[in-house]
Amino acid sequence: MNAQLAGVLQLTALLGALALAHRPLGDHLAAVYTSPRHLRVERWAYRAIGVRPDAEAGWTGYLRGVLTFSLVGIAALYLLQRLQGVLPGSPGFAAIDPDQAFNTAVSFVTNTNWQSYAGEQAMGHVVQTAGLATQNFLSAAVGMAVAVALVRGFARARTGELGNFWVDLVRGTFRVLLPLSLLGALVLVACGVIQNLSGIHAVGQFLGGPQEWNGGAVASQEAIKLLGTNGGGYFNANSAHPFENPTPFSNLFEIFLILLIPVALTRTFGRMVGSPRQGYAVLGAMAVLWVAFAGLMLLAEHHGAGPAPELAGGAMEGKETRFGVSGSALFAVATTGTSTGAVNAFHSSFTGLGGGITLLMTQLGEIAPGGVGSGLYGMLIMALIAVFVAGLMVGRTPEYLGKRLGPREMKLAACYLLATPALVLLGTAAAVALPTPPDSALNGGAHGFTEILYAYTSAAHNNGSAFAGLSADTAWYNTTLGLAMLLGRLLPIVLVLALAGSLAAQPRLPVTAGTLQTGKPLFTALLTATPLVISGLTFVPALALGPLAEGLAA
Repeated sequence: MNAQLAGVLQLTALLGALALAHRPLGDHLAAVYTSPRHLRVERWAYRAIGVRPDAEAGWTGYLRGVLTFSLVGIAALYLLQRLQGVLPGSPGFAAIDPDQAFNTAVSFVTNTNWQSYAGEQAMGHVVQTAGLATQNFLSAAVGMAVAVALVRGFARARTGELGNFWVDLVRGTFRVLLPLSLLGALVLVACGVIQNLSGIHAVGQFLGGPQEWNGGAVASQEAIKLLGTNGGGYFNANSAHPFENPTPFSNLFEIFLILLIPVALTRTFGRMVGSPRQGYAVLGAMAVLWVAFAGLMLLAEHHGAGPAPELAGGAMEGKETRFGVSGSALFAVATTGTSTGAVNAFHSSFTGLGGGITLLMTQLGEIAPGGVGSGLYGMLIMALIAVFVAGLMVGRTPEYLGKRLGPREMKLAACYLLATPALVLLGTAAAVALPTPPDSALNGGAHGFTEILYAYTSAAHNNGSAFAGLSADTAWYNTTLGLAMLLGRLLPIVLVLALAGSLAAQPRLPVTAGTLQTGKPLFTALLTATPLVISGLTFVPALALGPLAEGLAA
């Protein structure tokens, strides 16, 4: 079969599966976060952590819960890594160095899952399962909770209450992530992904010498790594490893898992604000962006310049032959369009324009469709900016879903848009300009600059993928990327919850003849263009020094 046709068929099958799952899962999520009933196991969890499930909080109380839970999680995961040398189930692995332990703890708690270590060669079974896999569930549940709090800000009126963070956290874990992960793990095991607790064992002679492989509870961690848009691989090769992703079908299923919850949350949003049409408008903008970039990626990788890509039928360098160009290209767009960061190919080996697409997808703010929770609240911030721009065009005070967008709301939205780019550009500038960082980029010129820009973009946007070519396991990169991940997660959450509190306190405005119809295709078009313009104004100068220069020179 023609390789390009295979890519189109894979894309069509993927979109069809997401369309079938969108409504039932979205409705289930809406029921989870609006139900007045608590399950018995949830009540046990509330008693264990000492919270009253029926008590609600304003945005400051909700934020205190998020910050406390996140910082305690970082401390616990840091200690677990530092004590690895004396823990059972750690087959001869030593304790993780302090700077790398800090980086990894921040990475997994912030839903980034950046890995500057070789997975199966550094982390034992206890740290992998009790530490990293647990945070895969909890960090995803935090993202969904924050998104739901913002949706409540739109749905409620004349109240400062946004719900109970601990209830949202527990429900997201027990009613959504655990059941879906169990089903996903069973499918992955059926596809050939391993699930065991075996130690290191020799597997034969490769490249003139013996090779040893680890076993592990891979399928269970793989399922939540993808469903929760986490991305940290059990093995250093991540989703390119045959134990994590053995077949073309498992590859397509893993892409489906990555996109499933972010797509369904748009339906949840529509149901909770009382207008499914609003959810479809947001979903339409996400879909247009993702499909457009997927098409461009397929085009760039299937028609790479040079004799080698032409003979191979596409740019196959750094890609697994069992997935081919199409499977690798779609996986790359899915992981960088969300906050997953898992990879089944070296992004550094993509064509210049293909590598630029992965970078730009992340720099859009990971809103197409974005991470679990973070994609929805990121796109809703873009919706506020789009409404503000539309209001300027017609000379009206902007309104969205019956809420007036005054100076306070727009300042919070503007700060949200500026926070992450500032971390990316300042971190990249420091790494390039200061003499203190070691020369970790394996390439010079435009490609080397792209490696550094990609690292800080990935960290600050809580993506976690690497461009492969930057040796980031140094004190400088572990520390600065760790800080970028921490601030890139918590600063936007602070601004989103403050915005949600401001919206919830407002009365609901009546719909008039002059109200902007935000559930129509015209608004979807405006919402689609807004992140492209904002990201273009912010990042194109930096992209011109890296992937654009490389791509145009090819």
